[in-house]
Amino acid sequence: MIKLQNVLVLAENVPFDAKALIAKRLNLSFEKIKSAEIIRRSLDVRKKYSPYFCYTFLVDFFDKKDEKFILKTQKSALPYEEVEYKFLKAKKSPKNRPIIIGSGPAGLFAAITFIKAGLSPLIIERGKSVDDRILDIEIFRNGGKLLPHSNVQFGEGGAGTFSDGKLNTGIKDIRINTVLKLFAEFGADPDILINAKPHIGTDVLQLVVKNMRNFISENGGEYMFETAFKRPVTTNNKLKAIVCERDGAEFSIDCDHLILAIGNAARDTFRVLYENRLDMAAKPFAVGVRIEHLQENLNLTQYGEDYPTALPPCEYKLAVHTESGRGVYTFCMCPGGVVVNATSEENSNVTNGMSYHARSGKNANSALLVGVTPEDFGSDPLDGIDFQIKIEKAAFKATGGYSAPCQTVGSFLYGDKNIKGEVEPSILPAPTFCDLDKILPDFVITALKEALPLFERKISGFASSCAILTAPETRSSSPVKIIRNDLFESNIEGIFPAGEGAGYAGGITSSAVDGIKVAEAVINKINL
Repeated sequence: MIKLQNVLVLAENVPFDAKALIAKRLNLSFEKIKSAEIIRRSLDVRKKYSPYFCYTFLVDFFDKKDEKFILKTQKSALPYEEVEYKFLKAKKSPKNRPIIIGSGPAGLFAAITFIKAGLSPLIIERGKSVDDRILDIEIFRNGGKLLPHSNVQFGEGGAGTFSDGKLNTGIKDIRINTVLKLFAEFGADPDILINAKPHIGTDVLQLVVKNMRNFISENGGEYMFETAFKRPVTTNNKLKAIVCERDGAEFSIDCDHLILAIGNAARDTFRVLYENRLDMAAKPFAVGVRIEHLQENLNLTQYGEDYPTALPPCEYKLAVHTESGRGVYTFCMCPGGVVVNATSEENSNVTNGMSYHARSGKNANSALLVGVTPEDFGSDPLDGIDFQIKIEKAAFKATGGYSAPCQTVGSFLYGDKNIKGEVEPSILPAPTFCDLDKILPDFVITALKEALPLFERKISGFASSCAILTAPETRSSSPVKIIRNDLFESNIEGIFPAGEGAGYAGGITSSAVDGIKVAEAVINKINL
């Protein structure tokens, strides 16, 4: 078989017959092609009114002479070789089973890696199972009580479960395709295997994480929900056990190999680990707001009028460098999505964004973030956390409750408080309109005000006066890095930091890959 790249198809010509398209492209008769399968698809909208898809096909021929001829004459044709990742096998059983703290992507894929190796991991999750978690979030969104251990941040699947479920990543790793295949195997749309910007959607992710749990449980793994990791027990800088808490009672579990797959909201855990002399450092992150536009207006701006129905709700990814010297960028753009209240601590406000699989909502939203560094908040490992908390509590004070603060772009940029436009905030509980300069640091406000007109030059209407800003977005990435060596182990023997919360990933896929790599390191240590 061959891999045929850069096959361009105008969006107006989708769908199509793959074999007929390839036959025409290669100037061969239809009968010579045995099969043509799409293995990669991306969308190019740089030419307004002429958007097109770029495909890569896996093509098989009845006669190998035709294959050799195409490889010789077509620059875009390459031999196809599938490089398959193989899970490690445990050569012996450890005295104590490996334990994973957290059931986000890093924790789940670490657990699956252990299962594939023939080990029986224990997953400890402070939050609830996903079905119970959904109910708690809905109660809070409708004005009910916030549960600090069952919300958008905490619970089965981690914070990524209530997001757009984006799977595209900037890392290069042989394990990525395995991660995508496993997501599809556990219930995600198989299109994630071919789309250049794959996403699952929060509604489908909820099913996927349940299917993963069932697989792990049916193959020897065990879950402890509503159980909080409290502290490690060490002797001579070596892990011996962990102390956990459930229903107000503490208990210990013997442990030699612990994977810390905690989310970036696990602030109490970071503090305890720091007190127990686990090496960590402050790291750069970003804070800002969520911005909302009408999805249809973005579609018209990007695609033009009467755009083909084959086109998905449009996406964008923008970045600028402001006069004040700050980098400002969009992050986690959610087409047809909603802004969600991602608060996990009492008397605080935090926002995030999510989309359902169909991305059929009226609004689009994205984080609009300003980069911050230890120079802004302090070099102590926990200073970034305190910086976040100050902003989140200011947001709560500004509205007097869990009603997130928001402001129109017109009010934010020009002080016009009478602007009422077509964009309605999607966050629940219903937001409170107020001045965001009461919440965010001055340098963040300045950078956002400088950036919005620059983004307007890139996408017409981006800085529309009726666009909605909702604050604050503070949890885009971890403010802390737990230091680990080349063998993925911390300075305390037996503790292995993993994933986004530990500072080693930047999304679902990279977190999942990191979870696999850290589990491999544990297996290699067990095999010694």
